[in-house]
Amino acid sequence: MNKILEHAIAEVARLPEDEQETVACLMLEEMEAEQGWSERFARSESALADLARRAKARHREGRTKPLVFREE
Repeated sequence: MNKILEHAIAEVARLPEDEQETVACLMLEEMEAEQGWSERFARSESALADLARRAKARHREGRTKPLVFREE
């Protein structure tokens, strides 16, 4: 375990039990959400590569235009 995580856990350990449970649930939810994003990204990798190939082809064909950024 790294130092930052050790410190965070030590701080959480000082909290009342119900607050410890809340923090633990938040951590687990965040880890599950991150895993979900990783899985969805892995499944979409070929679709993203296909979109990139199509965009590059359109650019080579002169069918794209530059993005214009305006400050408001």
